[in-house]
Amino acid sequence: MDLISNLFEMAPFIALFITLSLGYMVGKITIGRFVLGGVAGTLLMGVIIGQFGVNIDPGVKSIFFALFIYAVGYQGGAKFFKALNFRTINILLSAVVMTVSGLLCVLAAAYMFDLDRGTAAGLAAGGLTQSAIIGTAGDAIARLGISEEAQHIMQTNVAVGYAVTYIFGSLGPILMVTWVFPTLMKWDIRAEAIKLEKESSDGRHELAPGEFNALTSLVTRAYSITKDSSINGKTIGQLNQNSLQACIELAERDGKPLELDKFTALREGDLIIITGRRNAVHEIQQQNIGAEVSLPENYEIIEENRQLIADNHSIIGKSVRQIKEETNKDTYRGVYVTEYIREGAPIEVTPDLIVKKNDVIQLTGTAEDINRVENNIGKRLGSATITDFIIFGLGMVAGFLIGLINFKIAGIPVTIGSGAGCLVSGLVVGWLRSKNPHVAQFPEGAANFIRDFGLAAFVGIVGLQAGPQAVETIKEHGMTLLFLGMAVTIIPQIISFFFSYFVLRIKNPIEALGCVTGGRSANPAFAALMEKTGNATPVFSFTVTYAVANVLLTLWGPIIVGVITLNAGM
Repeated sequence: MDLISNLFEMAPFIALFITLSLGYMVGKITIGRFVLGGVAGTLLMGVIIGQFGVNIDPGVKSIFFALFIYAVGYQGGAKFFKALNFRTINILLSAVVMTVSGLLCVLAAAYMFDLDRGTAAGLAAGGLTQSAIIGTAGDAIARLGISEEAQHIMQTNVAVGYAVTYIFGSLGPILMVTWVFPTLMKWDIRAEAIKLEKESSDGRHELAPGEFNALTSLVTRAYSITKDSSINGKTIGQLNQNSLQACIELAERDGKPLELDKFTALREGDLIIITGRRNAVHEIQQQNIGAEVSLPENYEIIEENRQLIADNHSIIGKSVRQIKEETNKDTYRGVYVTEYIREGAPIEVTPDLIVKKNDVIQLTGTAEDINRVENNIGKRLGSATITDFIIFGLGMVAGFLIGLINFKIAGIPVTIGSGAGCLVSGLVVGWLRSKNPHVAQFPEGAANFIRDFGLAAFVGIVGLQAGPQAVETIKEHGMTLLFLGMAVTIIPQIISFFFSYFVLRIKNPIEALGCVTGGRSANPAFAALMEKTGNATPVFSFTVTYAVANVLLTLWGPIIVGVITLNAGM
């Protein structure tokens, strides 16, 4: 035991990574329909391993949480600002119901079990997982005008109540949003998240691990030109001139590649190969172009997908058809459009689609052909594997600066906090990225890693720090405070969930669960919900309720101290 304690003292991050490894291992254990999950497993293992005494600078926890919440904000930024509407009012009210019911539960527990002001405030801080209550309640106790001894006892009791109730305060919401509520309502969280993602993405289905679309968007077809073919005698340039999403890439005559130019006309017996989007190729096929033939398995046509940002002023305001005709003028071979993205969301490509500045147009064709037209469209989109660390760094700086903002409500100091600050900056940078693809590149793989590793490390450190003090306090004060903390954690969630679902009509499962996590600033629960959904669909409801909860829960500290009249040591 001493050997392990000494090891963790010399290298505390060994304890952290052991916690992560064992936590996610435990999280895979399945009992019936119940799966603990990696986040909850990491929290529990952190409490256990924390008994050896692991000292990790609290600033490290803040950094990991800031990285996690920034990545979450970045990924949900574009959709968050699009989703803001009158429906947001109900989501805001959901947070109010959660926080107010939490306050009432704390006050009821204090009166029923004769808790002093400090213990009641600690119960609120841990049971509702709002650490800021410790500070606001402690400050309010210092202004009561009582003896220094009584002040010291009650301020200590704030920390004691927090330590005893905080672990279940973190674990309880995880269990409620990932198991209890979904089981009770018979919801499949992952399926509901995919459904919501599909609805908010104009019907595009988000693929789960291992899934793929059997109907590929791009196809290749080969045709032998017959005597009565509609393209017999026409040149490749004529055929490709008006084709928007498909083109003839090459041709063969007498078994040999045909040296194409804009004057070379096709004739009976020639073999042509058409590539493009499935529906576009089908439309060409309906024009009696010839008899479809099969190609050898080892036949190769090497093409490239290249995303270009529409920033050339000569194409802004023109239709895709106009641009295609002008770009391919006097050429025998062309490129075709396979995807079109506006403000971070794919939209349908039609000939009459008007190009707007900073739209992202994906062209497909040979590298030589795309190089020929690239300058007519705009600059290439940044590499999908390179992070724009300039904007990433500035975004994090902005988040921490926002977190320093503090103000007073009814004389009570309220601080935004680095978590909320980085969430705001991440949302703004994600929205900026959707508006201007030139900046703020943050590849999906990199964002997912920062998000997942950040939340795992954050939860692990929470467990390591809270474990020893909580166990000692439980031994000293018995189980009453622990059970009261469980009640304060669970009851407001039940009230808020069903009130939101049946009264406020927040019927979407992911939004309803997001309101539960945000309404009590339950960061580990939100992380666990994100783990279950596998996408960013809970971000909107969590973000809106999180902002309200941060302010209201912080205010509950002095209110509890003011309403409760029992002082300790007097």
